[in-house]
Amino acid sequence: MNSQQIDAATAQLLQQYGFEDIPFESLKERMLRGELGDAQNRITGTVEPPEEGDLRALPPLGGDLRKALTERGQEAMRRGEVAAVVLAGGMATRFGGVVKAAVEVLDGKSFLELKLQDIAAVAKRADARIPVYLMSSFATDAAIRKMAEPLSTERVPIKTFGQFISLRATPSGELFRDGSGALSPHAPGHGDLTFALRRSGILKEFRGAGGRVLMMSNVDNLTATLDPAIIGAHLESGAALTAEMAPKEPGDKGGAPARVNGRPQIVEAFRFPEDFDQERIPVFNTNTFVLDAAAIDAEFPLTWFAVNKTVDGKPAVQFERLVGELTSFLDSAFLRVERHGPDARFQPIKTPEDMDKERPDIVKALKARGSL
Repeated sequence: MNSQQIDAATAQLLQQYGFEDIPFESLKERMLRGELGDAQNRITGTVEPPEEGDLRALPPLGGDLRKALTERGQEAMRRGEVAAVVLAGGMATRFGGVVKAAVEVLDGKSFLELKLQDIAAVAKRADARIPVYLMSSFATDAAIRKMAEPLSTERVPIKTFGQFISLRATPSGELFRDGSGALSPHAPGHGDLTFALRRSGILKEFRGAGGRVLMMSNVDNLTATLDPAIIGAHLESGAALTAEMAPKEPGDKGGAPARVNGRPQIVEAFRFPEDFDQERIPVFNTNTFVLDAAAIDAEFPLTWFAVNKTVDGKPAVQFERLVGELTSFLDSAFLRVERHGPDARFQPIKTPEDMDKERPDIVKALKARGSL
């Protein structure tokens, strides 16, 4: 890339957020050769619905099995083996340019405050110290750090680390410029997670202090709380990764567990073969994972996807990678969780319109857990 095409402010951003680790030029070349695009995104090989034993249900509240898993998770917390990762990156566009983590949701509290309030309540009940790692982006980092600093405590210490940055391209492979003529940086997806944790030094520090598992959730999914029973279920499974799956409802879109050449993994909706009936799979991926810290301390050859966007009325391409693809490299367990009621774990709020729809379920679940 000709450095003269990049202004000083953009160059500084690119350096700060690890652009040198993004294979931008080779991705553009592959796109131009026809090696990246919608057709190439689809998985080849044998794709089948998950088998009966691939999906395990989280035991219901109040039962002996649930209590045993909770105790196991709390023990791991007391030993300092558990941390929470909250994804608060992205481009801050769906709420009118406001950083979503800072948006007020309940009782004057923001998404991030409510996530941290839950973790603090869990830490207190378990008599544990639980670190929290917030993944920001160049678009959200300043706001996230400002919010997090006064909320960090001895019991729930907070660290923020940035995901990577890339630049949009035109379909012809040039640097994309927006309506004002400026370059158009973007965050290249939550597949950055393991790479950014390693780049920041946080993963090394966590493992060095005896850390064993990380629970990852989106900042906008408030019922994806730090449940000790989920941690216990992960440890009991012996898997390197546990992915939460929720029952599908009409209109749902997203990845789902499937067997690819006999191996169970998450397949994104756009990657299924065109003739595969995705309705054959009754659950889908919530993007809430428990990750083995040692297992993710590696360089994974995640797939880069060319994603078509319209920016300022013009076609643009951005390159992204997705964290769910880790399941194609790691021994993974798939845990079916509830979607409604006191044990609900999937109420994402992607737009302001979702607030009123999801708020009753969120309040019910958080009150049942003692987080409100």
